[in-house]
This record gives sequence, structure tokens and C-alpha cells, in this order.
Amino acid sequence: MTLLVVLGFISILLWGSPWGGYLLYPFSILATWFHEMGHGLAAMAFGNDFERLVIFPDGSGYAMHFSEAEPSRFSQAMIAASGLLGPTFAGCMLILAARTHKATQIALALLGVALLGSTLIWVRSMTGWLVLPALGAISLGLAFYGREKYRRFAVQFLGVQGCISIYRDFGYLFSEGGVMEGRMQRSDTGYIADALFLPYWFWGAVITAMMGAMVIWSLKRAHRA
Repeated sequence: MTLLVVLGFISILLWGSPWGGYLLYPFSILATWFHEMGHGLAAMAFGNDFERLVIFPDGSGYAMHFSEAEPSRFSQAMIAASGLLGPTFAGCMLILAARTHKATQIALALLGVALLGSTLIWVRSMTGWLVLPALGAISLGLAFYGREKYRRFAVQFLGVQGCISIYRDFGYLFSEGGVMEGRMQRSDTGYIADALFLPYWFWGAVITAMMGAMVIWSLKRAHRA
């Protein structure tokens, strides 16, 4: 658990430094992939067609999905929330996977296959095509050829990058929207507010509490290992 806390602290310091963003850039793209895949998979779960996933060079992105019928307010809210919770959920699952040798290998293999498979099926942007397959190949290489200590460190590091999305996305959670590719876009909490009526900052607080609970739970479970 101490290593996880240290990795999280160092990562936050790097994100706050002028050059740290460049060092962690691939993991910023990975976090965006977690986020947009959360939207896309949730959309599929509610019967929508997940058409494409686009990631821009600045780390922003979107998941495009369609529904033949008018979507319910509940499904709209859940799809929006799934993107916000995606990086934290993935990070917590990776942290838990680091508890055993076999789970560590399986987690890296599944992540690698998911990155490569989603690139072939849904990704439609140059940034995604360049970064995601490279991360997928590295994950598979570590899963099948890496030493155990390197596999475990990689899973823990990737898990921490997902979990610190609380820090990175805090401003976005409490905003009505922002600029993406020169256009104003409604934030996910804004979409939830539109669907469920309560203000966006209320849903930002709810999502933040859920993220915090997930991280605390995973750290406690990791500590017991």
C-alpha cells in the first residue's frame, strides 16, 4: 500500500509540473480511453450502437453512440456517469489485480487485448491509433515475457494513474462544460443534470464521493493482501 501512495503522490506532483505532463502523456491518453470506453460500453449495455471513439492530441475525446429509440433519462445519466467513473473503476481493478501473480498477468493480458481490440473496432483518430496499440503491445509483452516484479509494478502504476483521475478531473466534474476542438461541449455532469434535474455541481459531488469510496476500498483490500 505504501508504494501505491508514493506512486500517487509522485504522479500528482508530475501532473502539476510544467514538464510532467509530457512524461505522463501516454497515460493521459490511456485515462481518456478508460473514460470514453466507459461511455461506449454503458451505451451498448443500454442497447445503443457504439460507433466510434475519438481521442484528440490534447487528451480530450468523445465516444459516439446512437439509439434507434428515444433514450430514457435514466440511461442518459448512467452513460454520462460511466465515463466519469471509468478511469477510477479501471484503476481500482488493476490495483486489486496486483495482489496475486496470476491476477497481475491476467490483468495485463486483458488490458493489452482490450486496447488492441478497441483500436481496431472503435478508435477513429490518429492519436488513438499511435498511442493505444503501443500501450497494448507493451501490456501483452509484460504479461507474457516480463518478470513478476515488473508486471506487478506496471499494474500498480497503471492503477494509480486511473485512480488519480479524481485529482485530474476535479475541475471538469464541477463545470457545466468546456471547449473541445474549438467548440463548447456540455460536461458529463451537465448531461446528468439535464437528465435528472438536480444541478451539475450536485452530481459532481456525488461522482467525487463514489470515486473516493472506490479508491479507499481498493487500497484497503490491497493492504490486506
